[in-house]
Amino acid sequence: MATLQRIRDKGGVLVAIIIGLALLAFILGDFMGKKGGRSKKYYEIAEIAGKSITYQDFEKKINKLTEIYKLTGNGTIDESTSENIREQSWQQLIREIILDDEYKKLGLGVCDDELFDLIQGNNPHIFVRQMFTDPQTGRMNKPALINFLKNMDNDPTQKAYWLFMEDEIVNDRYSTKYTNLVSKGLYSTHNQAVIEFNESNKKVDFSYFVERFNTISDSAVTVNSKDLENYFEEHKNDYKQLPSRTIEYVIFNVEPSEADISENEKWINGIKSEFEEAEDVKEFVNLTADTRFEDINHTPDEFPEIIRGFIDTAELGEVYGPYFENETYKLAKIAEINYLPDSVHVRHILISAGQNRSFSNAESTADSLKTLIKNGANFNTIAITFSEDQGSAQLGGDLGWFREGQMVKPFNDACFQGETGDLAIVKTQFGFHIVEILEKGNNVKKIKVGIVDRKLEPSSTTYQNIYAEAGRFAGLNNTYEKFNETVSNEDFDKRTANDLKPTDKEIPGLDSPRNIIRSVFESNENEIVLDFNKKAVFELGDQFAVVYLTGVKKEGFSKLEDVESDVRLNVMKEKKALKIIENLKAAMGETETIEELARNLGVNIETATGIFFNSFSIPGAGIEPQVIAIAVNSDQDILTGPVKGNNGVYVITVTNITNPEETDDLTAILYRLKSTYNSRAGYEAFEALKENADIVDKRYKFY
Repeated sequence: MATLQRIRDKGGVLVAIIIGLALLAFILGDFMGKKGGRSKKYYEIAEIAGKSITYQDFEKKINKLTEIYKLTGNGTIDESTSENIREQSWQQLIREIILDDEYKKLGLGVCDDELFDLIQGNNPHIFVRQMFTDPQTGRMNKPALINFLKNMDNDPTQKAYWLFMEDEIVNDRYSTKYTNLVSKGLYSTHNQAVIEFNESNKKVDFSYFVERFNTISDSAVTVNSKDLENYFEEHKNDYKQLPSRTIEYVIFNVEPSEADISENEKWINGIKSEFEEAEDVKEFVNLTADTRFEDINHTPDEFPEIIRGFIDTAELGEVYGPYFENETYKLAKIAEINYLPDSVHVRHILISAGQNRSFSNAESTADSLKTLIKNGANFNTIAITFSEDQGSAQLGGDLGWFREGQMVKPFNDACFQGETGDLAIVKTQFGFHIVEILEKGNNVKKIKVGIVDRKLEPSSTTYQNIYAEAGRFAGLNNTYEKFNETVSNEDFDKRTANDLKPTDKEIPGLDSPRNIIRSVFESNENEIVLDFNKKAVFELGDQFAVVYLTGVKKEGFSKLEDVESDVRLNVMKEKKALKIIENLKAAMGETETIEELARNLGVNIETATGIFFNSFSIPGAGIEPQVIAIAVNSDQDILTGPVKGNNGVYVITVTNITNPEETDDLTAILYRLKSTYNSRAGYEAFEALKENADIVDKRYKFY
């Protein structure tokens, strides 16, 4: 026993040592992994100018901007807004990393005195002016600014927003200084102005004909593999490609099962007797149905055709159904039968509450204006002067004729239940309305109907069953060969999405497929795509999808085989051009005029007039910059060509040249050129720095 105890004691120590060493190895391994870049590389979202940016760092930037956005009164951030915030954070990050270094190299700075002047000086920054301009006077309210700065420490929210604005003011100042430095180094020379003047003012008229490439059949030229390779190498930059992926996928739609249909039918039939007995139709509908009670009178012809006949003849309290409409089971009950005007003609004056007027003040203002009108004041004049409904104010508040249900309920009820000539104050979410009923249409039969509805939707059991079916499909078809074989044998609808980009957000036929696109770029070719939880079934609303990655294009240059058809087409065009040029040169050797040459070749001559060097296209010929350049620089009455263009081979003769009058005053042109350079200075400089920064964007991995 003693020996056994010693073994236990020693063993306990040994086990403790082993566990301790294992933990140490684990911690060191994790540390070394991070140190060596493994974990860091996984969370790397971008590389900008050699600097690695992690997902966590970028998220901090997004969260900060999101909080600032919320401080402006936008409590709810939808997906579109989130996407805009992410993009704004990204652009801000790029500018900070790239430009901060430039600012330091150039010795740029913004001192405290300068910042003070930008905020409280005689000419404050536009951000400050926007925040503290009095809307009534349109002038900067400096006392309000001073008061805000003195008291902002008492409100953390205001302080956070102000500090953000202050940073933006400083950044904008840096940007202005940098742009000014760049733009001041740009200038225009006298020769540039002369060239610009001539190019903008010299114009020519010319006659031409074109032998189009399609005049030679494809069979008349021979294209071999060497031709394709040579052209591809010479024009490789035309075939740069972004990373993209091609996928094949099968969708499993989640649709209501027979059991779901039976359950819904059982429910709607079971609730009918309770609905028939219910005295308060509105309350019953609101407590029972998927859709709340519509407390509006309608004429019978305004109801859907499926219940229109019932509505027209039914008695109060009568129930129709169940019936099936728009994937929903329904019961309809007559809640009220009224005789009301088919439409009314009304005018109103709106007095709203808000920043400039309290709720009680708006009510008392409306009451005072109503009293004035009752005592003989002109309604039109008061509407034009006081109404905050700008759409009707200039018409004296006239809203014209409208049918029931077109206005918010309190306003609607006051208009349709009142009498002609009534003047009343109506409270709505927009404020207080002084309403006058001018005319009422004829009374007609109107009905309020309570609808108990239950939308036919798949149950959780149905979701689970279809998910299990998709899971079995993915498990049994874990290779691309098996996937294709099963799809073919069992008649699945296989779909394809080509050339998906990392930032794409849509795939035809799939609901919110962003998770698939992100996962595809982390997968291997001809393998099943797994989501970030390593599951082979993607959940997409009312769909499940099993996806295979079938094509991978890496960033760089396309492979010749991927663009062979386009290369072949261009090689054919070049070879056809050579044949046409050869034939035209032979024909041109025997004639001196374009008219004679056209007759010999049996082609029509076209004319182009008023063509400048800067002209975009040739009327009747299309976009042909090479032809335009040669025409503008050719002598008059000389047969010129052949010229290979975009659409064929041209022969031209300039028939008239209008040279600009000589001028010594190039001031306006020099000013315009300089202004163009200055306006583009900041943008072009930043774009050049961006290109030099070798930005690697991996945001698609996380968003």
